[in-house]
Amino acid sequence: MIDYLKEVISGTWSLFVGLGITIRYFFQPVVTVQYPYQTLPMAPRFRGHIELVKDEETGETRCIVCGMCQKACPSHCITVNGEKREGVQGKVLTEYTLDFTRCSLCGLCVESCTPKAITFSKDYNLAGLSKEAYIFDLKAELSSLPAQTKLMPFGCKNRLEAKN
Repeated sequence: MIDYLKEVISGTWSLFVGLGITIRYFFQPVVTVQYPYQTLPMAPRFRGHIELVKDEETGETRCIVCGMCQKACPSHCITVNGEKREGVQGKVLTEYTLDFTRCSLCGLCVESCTPKAITFSKDYNLAGLSKEAYIFDLKAELSSLPAQTKLMPFGCKNRLEAKN
């Protein structure tokens, strides 16, 4: 009988503790965000997919086609191609492709890039219905999209078609 009363008192006590916590949070402001109409600020260290960085002076990419990012990637998700053009010192970037379905977001490519030509983007709203939606041509994106309009609407084949 005494054990039964101890159990009833313990259960009643835990009930009042739980109700106290509920009442305390009931009078605090609501933290729910009505996404996608409202968004929370991004953390400064957020890692989205990689993106090319423009050189402020020339307007072109900083990439010198050294291939260090491609060699450093453990997932082998980066393809870099370039060609030597007459009158231009060094190679010129012709293709920079990222297969985001294979990317592990480890950051080795960003760390190994000597001219700091790639960085992590702040894109988090990526949605697609096929694998092709996650294969990004970063060179084409750099030349065609402004920096703030890189979000892909749901169902687009790729993010470049979303702009057109």
